[in-house]
Amino acid sequence: MAAYSRSPLLLLLSSVCLCSFGSVLGLKAASGPVEPPNPPVIRAVDPPAKDAPAPAAGAGASQPRRATGWKLSEEEACREDLTRLCPKHTWTNNLAVLECLQDRREQSEIAPDCNHLLWNYKLNLTTDPKFESVAMEVCKSTIAEIKECNEEERGRGYLVSCLVDHRGNVSEYQCNQYITKMTSIIFSDFRLICGFMDKCKDDINVLQCGSINVGHKDVHSQGEVISCLEKELVKQAEQRDRAHQIKEECQRAILRVAELSSDDFHLDRHLYFSCRDDRERFCQNTQAGEGKVYKCLFNHKFEEAMSEKCRDALTTRQKLISQDYRVSYSLAKACKVDLRKQRCSLDTNLPRAREARLSYLLLCLEAAVHRGRPVSGECQGEMLDYRRMLMEDFSLSPEIVLHCRTEIEAHCSGLHRKGRTLHCLMKIGRGDRSTTVDNACQTALQTLIQSADPGADYRIDRALNEACESVIQTACKHIRNGDPMILSCLMEHLYTEKMVEDCEHRLLELQYFISRDWKLDPMLYKKCQGDAARLCRTHSWNETSELMPPGAVFSCLYRHAYRTEEQGRRLSRDCKVEVQRILHQRALDVKLDPELQKRCITDLGKWCSEKTEAGQELECLQDHLEDLVSTCREVVGNLTELESEDIQIDALLIRACEPVIQTHCHDFADNQIDTGDLMECLVQNKHQKEMNDKCSVGVTHFQLIQMKDFRFSYKFKMACKEDVLRLCPNIKKKVDVVICLSTTVRNDTLQEGREQRVSLKCRKQLRVEELEMSEDIRLEPELYDPCKSDISRLCPNVAFGNAQMIECLKEQKKQLSQRCHQRIFRLQEVEMTDPELDYQLMRVCKQMIKRFCTEADARNVLQCLKQNKNSELMDPKCKQMITKRQITQNTDYRLNPVLRKACRADIPKFCQSILNKAGEDSELEGQVIACLKLKYADQRLSSDCEDQIRVILQESALDYRLDPQLQMHCSDEISRLCAEEAAAQEQTGQVEECLKVNLLKIRQEGCKKEVLNMLKESKADIFVDPVLHTACALDLKHHCAAITPGRGRQMSCLMEALQDKRVRLQPECKKRLQDRIDMWSYAAKVAPAEGFSDLAVQVMLSPSKNYILLMIALSVCILFLVGLLCGRITKRVTRELKDR
Repeated sequence: MAAYSRSPLLLLLSSVCLCSFGSVLGLKAASGPVEPPNPPVIRAVDPPAKDAPAPAAGAGASQPRRATGWKLSEEEACREDLTRLCPKHTWTNNLAVLECLQDRREQSEIAPDCNHLLWNYKLNLTTDPKFESVAMEVCKSTIAEIKECNEEERGRGYLVSCLVDHRGNVSEYQCNQYITKMTSIIFSDFRLICGFMDKCKDDINVLQCGSINVGHKDVHSQGEVISCLEKELVKQAEQRDRAHQIKEECQRAILRVAELSSDDFHLDRHLYFSCRDDRERFCQNTQAGEGKVYKCLFNHKFEEAMSEKCRDALTTRQKLISQDYRVSYSLAKACKVDLRKQRCSLDTNLPRAREARLSYLLLCLEAAVHRGRPVSGECQGEMLDYRRMLMEDFSLSPEIVLHCRTEIEAHCSGLHRKGRTLHCLMKIGRGDRSTTVDNACQTALQTLIQSADPGADYRIDRALNEACESVIQTACKHIRNGDPMILSCLMEHLYTEKMVEDCEHRLLELQYFISRDWKLDPMLYKKCQGDAARLCRTHSWNETSELMPPGAVFSCLYRHAYRTEEQGRRLSRDCKVEVQRILHQRALDVKLDPELQKRCITDLGKWCSEKTEAGQELECLQDHLEDLVSTCREVVGNLTELESEDIQIDALLIRACEPVIQTHCHDFADNQIDTGDLMECLVQNKHQKEMNDKCSVGVTHFQLIQMKDFRFSYKFKMACKEDVLRLCPNIKKKVDVVICLSTTVRNDTLQEGREQRVSLKCRKQLRVEELEMSEDIRLEPELYDPCKSDISRLCPNVAFGNAQMIECLKEQKKQLSQRCHQRIFRLQEVEMTDPELDYQLMRVCKQMIKRFCTEADARNVLQCLKQNKNSELMDPKCKQMITKRQITQNTDYRLNPVLRKACRADIPKFCQSILNKAGEDSELEGQVIACLKLKYADQRLSSDCEDQIRVILQESALDYRLDPQLQMHCSDEISRLCAEEAAAQEQTGQVEECLKVNLLKIRQEGCKKEVLNMLKESKADIFVDPVLHTACALDLKHHCAAITPGRGRQMSCLMEALQDKRVRLQPECKKRLQDRIDMWSYAAKVAPAEGFSDLAVQVMLSPSKNYILLMIALSVCILFLVGLLCGRITKRVTRELKDR
């Protein structure tokens, strides 16, 4: 500051010149000589007593001096005003009288003569060399301490000017009071400061801020003149296109006036008069000095009781502070040492306008705080106040006023107080309304947020603080007030029951801008500044780089956050935790991800304009992944790939799934590093009772998204990446990759002795993926797409999950469209080959598998369950599901892999005609199995095939539904003749028995033929006739125990026993056998043998078998004898003819 004080006429009060305005004013000369100053005993700190003002140059002749102890109160010109305005106890003190008359109320005018007398008195005080003598006495030790002032030339007013400049360093009480009083005297009228008028004369005239015409009658309104200039100065910063620009030297003078009046608000005459009542109302107990009254009034600026005039004056003062921080006494004093330590004012060649700006000071010191450098608590407290001030009143930022004027007028008018206008602009900038802000306004908003740095302390943002107070008190009460983690806590409770709507809006508006500069999140910056410098080539906190703008730094960090050790260059553990925290927050709203919003703005409008709920926009982009432009598709793909590794990034999903996670997946959720385990756990437990609709929908949605690209399944990607590149190159969709790898595994398995080309770890994960895909038809696009119309037509109200939709389509298989039918048949073929892929079977029979089939191979699970189907311990629901699968298997031999293998030679041999008629993808409706049943009755099958057909016959004999041909041809007859039996919950062959008993009543030939076939099959094996077998169980044990089952042997044994009168059969068995004989007789009449083989079978199974065979043998013998006795019928040929 000494530089200013050494420059005459440079700054206001920086050099109190010894200019004499007496000749200009033409005042009346005062009488009395000037006496030397009184000794420096300073109570109210009277300056050197002078008898009277010095004679003006225009007065003509000198008048005699008054005696020592001259008093203003004794002057006739001021006596009336003094008596009217000033308390009597002040009359004996000239300075008290001066201060009283200067600080009068605006409506209280004083006489012009008194006004000029006061001005002349102050001028004499300023220009009299003896003025310095008091200062030298009172401030002797202070002058010695301040080198600059000690070196000033004496007798020219420079000493007092220097002391005023350095009054912040004055610690001596009497000197400090003396300088304060002198400052008040000097600044009561700007004309007393030589040079200010010269610097600003042109500007004052042009702007009409006051009159400087020579001889003009002084109205003592210097505060209003300075106020006028100050207002024009701030308008100039807010309106770059103003016709008149205040000269640079006048600007410096105005700011210097404001700076030097920053100590005591009395010195700012305009503000003092404007806020005198408000000071009494709000700051009555606040002591003047050190800018305390200013700060008190600033804090009450938006109170309802604050007068508009005072509020305007305070706003002007704040705007000056934003242009030059030194206009704030408390801030300049508190941060003086810190500014020097942090090297915030190194370049003295920079224009004062830049380094003096409040934003520059805040950015510099905030950078030091964020980097962990020491900044005094007093300075940080002052910074907090002014950061809050910037957020509270947008008009204090000239860039906002300049660049956002249109938006403010159009959308945010009338919201001036408590930061509401700023949040309105932030809302528009965020894109919550149909309109958007232009780039200049957006940049101004981002700069203001960086300067105010509300991320470090939410209380800086008053609008947010008031809106979220209740949420903070309930959800974040465990966090220290003012801690940066409060904002993170609020984000964690976004879209929860504890969040209120107003807080939600304010929070998202602020986070939108914080998310665009990684440095504005103090925790992220603190933990990651080292990693950012090492990996992303970042600069200091308040510096930017075109190669690495603030918005790109976070993208760089998260690219390194999920690297493996092999990939190298990873983030530190603490930094990764913070990066994950930010990713969790950004998942709540796409607008919090700058890169995503920038690249996908077009697609968001095109595909997702109606998706306004939390998290819906990102889901929408993922759903339309194939339709997005390449740049948007890339960023959405990267984010989805990241979610697959750490699903906790999707905060909304994790929040919805909290009950399931706590019950079933807490071990995975507690892991700091997630590698896809948590999502896998959620998928496996998707149908637990703790699973709610929101969680289920979210998990299913993520599964569907994973189908679009195998990279979206982290565990699958890591396990099979090399196999995919080697065996399935150029395939991207996960479902196609799974099919490709599964086909490879199956082919390698079928070719015995061939080494598996798919790695073991990939095969294990491939199994997991196949099981997950079997749960929901939507996870298999090749099945889902052809069946969409069938789903809407046949299963409109069936849920997709839990394989319910697939089960519905299976049950409605006959009504499906051809393409869907083919796909369902192929699916069933795969499931029967590998029952683990049958989701419903594995789900319903999970406990039964554990009970009966723990040692069974995975591919033989269904076979094992079938064998234990009739066990007393079998669960009814599982038994019902097994029956369904048996019905399915019996519709086509290809759906029964055991039968297919056992009868691979018999089927082409006996049933080729059926295969020739059927297409490759068409179902055979049980025809091949029916064909094999008939050949079984003819005893022509191979032993392996016979064993399998016997099992099928035994099963279908107990449940007519297992015979597709019978059910197809006899459905009407069953409804007419055997409805009661068919309705029974437990099927034990009663429907078949009903049909046999009512054979004569059957009208449909197809059904009659099927019943006859049943009778024919029952003759081949008694086990095929459960009613007869049950009735004759004891007789079989007593009379046929040694007979091997099969090929009708036991049935023949019972028939012989029936004819043998020595054997007494059980009545029920005897009755049933007789009924069967009658049925077989009728069957023989209705369905005669179609060939010699059928005839032979009928003979062998006939009760008169022995008689028939005897007759056949007798006939043959008779024919032989006739031949012997009668000779040849043909003519004998002679030997000659033979020898010829």
